[in-house]
Amino acid sequence: MPDPTRLLLWTDTPGPYEAAIAAAGLAQRVRVEALSRKAQPSEEQMAETEALLGWGVPAGVLPRMPKLRWAQSLTAGVEGWLALPDLPPHLVLTCARGTHGESMPENILGALFHIAKPYAAIAEDQKASRWTRRVATPLNGKVLGILGLGAIGQEVARLATALRMQVVGTRRNPAPLPGVEVLPPERTDEVLARADYLLLLLPATAETENFIDAGRLARMKQGTWLLNFGRGQAIVDADLIAAVRDRHLAGAVLDVFREEPLPVTHPFWTTPGILVVPHMGGMHPERDTVVARLLAENLGHFLDGRPLRQVVDRRVGY
Repeated sequence: MPDPTRLLLWTDTPGPYEAAIAAAGLAQRVRVEALSRKAQPSEEQMAETEALLGWGVPAGVLPRMPKLRWAQSLTAGVEGWLALPDLPPHLVLTCARGTHGESMPENILGALFHIAKPYAAIAEDQKASRWTRRVATPLNGKVLGILGLGAIGQEVARLATALRMQVVGTRRNPAPLPGVEVLPPERTDEVLARADYLLLLLPATAETENFIDAGRLARMKQGTWLLNFGRGQAIVDADLIAAVRDRHLAGAVLDVFREEPLPVTHPFWTTPGILVVPHMGGMHPERDTVVARLLAENLGHFLDGRPLRQVVDRRVGY
């Protein structure tokens, strides 16, 4: 019988992953070792590990892992992995794409309701025992533009159309989607011009760096709201702040930022109309359990020599 495959769980919460491996009937085929995020693997672990689960790795580690053939990222975005100067070309990298499908669409919908319905202001009125009649803005009939109609974007679109919103968006493969007007990325300007609410779900790539700048913001209708639940690098911060302060945009809900945690001195905190959300979009009370199912499935494929799910295409960056 061959020696068990060495798997390193580089996470502070290994329990759900160990449970998923056992439930999949794979426990006897692997030797699982757990390592906290702040710890460094031992020389023996680096020499013998064949598969790795982690949020990311510091530079200098992967070249010292000669047997490593597969790394499973705990996140959907892998820009940190791809930015490593010593990422081995032979290493198969898989991401956690698709594991945010329960939480993120609901959180995006919550942001839309926060914008359109004045419950936050009403809560402040109640603190002051102040009776103020307020009017909620209907979402029915409004245009939701989505840049990035991947799995999350498609689920948001489905929920939005149930609210009778009109949805138009872009995706690299402009195949038809029910109830959605799908355009190729080259027609992004059309989405910008039509949207009442613009949702960014763009990955972090060279093409999306600084994608929303002063020029594209100027193409948006006055009074539009911007929601970014993709990657912070897609927005030129100063240009967005200027567009909100000048009242060209009504405001923005931002869940992702160039630097996290957002520095206390950043003007996003104090710009009226900008809501800073502390990267809550993809969080879920049982997120580890969801990602663990993907790990267990991929581990079974890895052990059997079958293709893995959610393999990262390094050419496109996700």
